[in-house]
This record gives sequence, C-alpha cells and structure tokens, in this order.
Amino acid sequence: MSLLHLSFYSAFTLSALGLALHRTHLVSALLCLESMMLALYLALSAWPVTTQTPSSSLMPMLMLAFSACEAGTGLAMLVASTRTHGSDHLHNLNLLQC
Repeated sequence: MSLLHLSFYSAFTLSALGLALHRTHLVSALLCLESMMLALYLALSAWPVTTQTPSSSLMPMLMLAFSACEAGTGLAMLVASTRTHGSDHLHNLNLLQC
C-alpha cells in the first residue's frame, strides 16, 4: 500500500470516527461529513494517476457537486434547528417530538 492510499484511508477513517464518537454539536457532525467527502474527492481525483488509466474527470466533479449540495443542505438544517430549538446540540433534536 502506498503512502498516498494510506493517507486517504486514514483521513476517511478518522473523519468517520469523529462522526461516530463526537456527536454533541451539529456543526461538528457536518464538519466530519465534509472531511469524509474531501477524502473521497481526493481519492477519486488521484485514482487515474495511480492506475495509469486515461483521466475520467466526471466522477470527481459529480462527487464535488454532491458534496456542495450536502453542505448547503446541512447548513440550512443547522440554521433551521438553531432558530427553532435555540442551539445546535444534537440531543435537542428528537424525531418523536416533531
């Protein structure tokens, strides 16, 4: 395994662990999701270089577009939950009370 692959795997794993273990604020959860998307984008961008195949730039661009949509939706949810509940703590958000 090359150093490049190890860094992508470790970045994705650390952000997934951060999402699983530090679930107190919605901002930290969104930041962990964004770092996971960044690791996936970098891995998809570097994949044609490591396999020496012709460059296919469609997949990284689609991943980047979905990541931007996910970030916009997450920020809209953050603003809406802060306005209705008063804070961004995840323990305040309960689906049974909606």
